[in-house]
Amino acid sequence: MIVTGLSLKGFRNYEEAYCEFSDGINIICGKNAQGKTNLLEAVYLLAGARSFRTRTDDDLIGFGKNTALVRGLAQADGRESEIEFLYRRGCRKIITVNGVKKTPSALSGLVRTVLFSPSDLELVRGGAAARRRFMDLAICQLRPRYAAALTEYNKLLAHKTRILRDKDKKPSLLDVLHEFNDGMARAGAAIIFYRSAWCDKLSSSAARIHADISGCGEILTAGYRTVSSVPEPRQMKMGQIYDLLLEHAAQHREAELASGLCLSGPHKDEIELTIDGAEARGFASQGQARTAALSLKLAERDISEQDAGDMPVLLLDDVLSELDDARRDFVLNRITGGQVLITCCQNDGIAELTGGKVLGIHAGRITGGGLTL
Repeated sequence: MIVTGLSLKGFRNYEEAYCEFSDGINIICGKNAQGKTNLLEAVYLLAGARSFRTRTDDDLIGFGKNTALVRGLAQADGRESEIEFLYRRGCRKIITVNGVKKTPSALSGLVRTVLFSPSDLELVRGGAAARRRFMDLAICQLRPRYAAALTEYNKLLAHKTRILRDKDKKPSLLDVLHEFNDGMARAGAAIIFYRSAWCDKLSSSAARIHADISGCGEILTAGYRTVSSVPEPRQMKMGQIYDLLLEHAAQHREAELASGLCLSGPHKDEIELTIDGAEARGFASQGQARTAALSLKLAERDISEQDAGDMPVLLLDDVLSELDDARRDFVLNRITGGQVLITCCQNDGIAELTGGKVLGIHAGRITGGGLTL
């Protein structure tokens, strides 16, 4: 799986540009604030129409512009796809694949990416929301049904929250509360089912990688925790999880009415990380946290390859400078065999070590294999 070319128009700080990528390692060099991360963001969009930096599509449109265009050429399983996003300020984006309109979920399998950036330290240091987002972005690329269930659940969650909040002014809203509980239980069962299976693979792979990077036998665990009434989701079928979630909602009805909040569900899920038995969030050193985050991301890449049969595109956003020599060498030795895009301020011998193609970025202009139009 590779992205062969990328066209940008009015996207972030790119007026109009086109570049071609090597099917191996690509080193994207430039000073800060020139557009390196913007380029990775555009490639990342091809995997599922979501940015890793913003939830608002208007943010992707360049300053002073009303529209933006991102077009990527990708190859997978012997077929080529042209994926295009048209952004219009204040309007819903238009997605097409080979000229045919598509939904975001229809992009599944066309391009898969794994991104590692300095902000991924939040996977270890941050709250549960960062780890849920990590799961969601990874699994959505592999399972279209998961993406659909997640969208449905979040929509129902927002509606149910409004019902609970406005129940005193509009008591009649409570008449349909059971319908929202049922819908959330169905969508939530699918979410939990897929998350538990994915986290099982994550824990095994990340533990092995962490032990290799640390070189001192540290044991990293990544345990999935969901609603208390579903203690062993890995051993359950989706229908069983649905029954338990529906029962849980009934038991907590009065508490939710009193608080005006949806108190439990997949929107509260967590990946509990430990290093040698200690909670990583509170007790990991800076080096341990960085190693754990790197292990989780490389494990995500392994899972994607094992699931789909080929390697996803690996995006490394200015992370090599954050690593010590041992971890840097580990990453460079491990990223062979698939397409990789690395951003950095200076080449620092990466091209010589990897044989990678070098692209220069300056003020939204691409040189060295890129063509500014």
